[in-house]
Amino acid sequence: MSPLLKIRSQRDQMSAIERRIADFLLENAHLLRDYSSQQLASALGISQSSVVKFSQKLGYKGYPDLKYSIGVSVARGDAGDDSNGTTPDPNDTHPHAALAGELWHAKARAEEETRLINPPERIDAIADAIREAGKVFVLGQGSDGIAARAFAMKLSLLGILAVHHFDPALMPSSISSAGAGDVLIVFSEHGRQAALCQVAHLFREHHGRAVAVTRHTANPLQAHADFSLLVSAHDDRAHIEPLLYQSALQHLLDLIFLLLCEDAKHFEQLGINLERIQPMLDH
Repeated sequence: MSPLLKIRSQRDQMSAIERRIADFLLENAHLLRDYSSQQLASALGISQSSVVKFSQKLGYKGYPDLKYSIGVSVARGDAGDDSNGTTPDPNDTHPHAALAGELWHAKARAEEETRLINPPERIDAIADAIREAGKVFVLGQGSDGIAARAFAMKLSLLGILAVHHFDPALMPSSISSAGAGDVLIVFSEHGRQAALCQVAHLFREHHGRAVAVTRHTANPLQAHADFSLLVSAHDDRAHIEPLLYQSALQHLLDLIFLLLCEDAKHFEQLGINLERIQPMLDH
């Protein structure tokens, strides 16, 4: 596993100082060649020994080894892992092949990182909460609303009562009908909208459970949720990063959908609903 991927996957289990070091390394990986351990410590306002201990905790002899490993990863232009085990077809010389291959690799890395930062126990707990809920409220605005609506539709196909909202101003009236054990899933890439945090807070006051779906960064929405689904998708190119986020998010939601399909009752209802829908699609 590459050092950058290892840092991202372990960040949630780190201390406050370790998270500061981790965030600096992730955001400035391409500049580390200019930083000694002392310079890095000074930039963060911490001791040099903290940098050394951080490196050793990741399994390196010291900071120089960690810096070298990160440099190699950056030079390769990826997370340092060939996670798919394949190589491009040398006979395929069309420009689209290189573009498609690069995008595929980037999506695969984002999906792998996302899987590693969401422990199986957390995924199982969220799936169980949805399975046991009387109602599942799904909320998302803008581009987040696209994924929210699609997930709500999948839950409905499984026979789960899903209520989709795109406007947090309309949620308080729905919250009044929420019962203990109901679930609210809030989609917010950056998790900073005050209105969404307020909705999650109100929902928990009604003894419901809130799930925040956000990027793998510290944000207020996570503090108002019982569970967090975290998405890791990083790229310096502004037009590529959203594609990686959407791909990794969809992969995460598909995993939860498959876990829900393992329930015999929901799987049977899915078959019934698909059979009902098919004639409408054929005409």
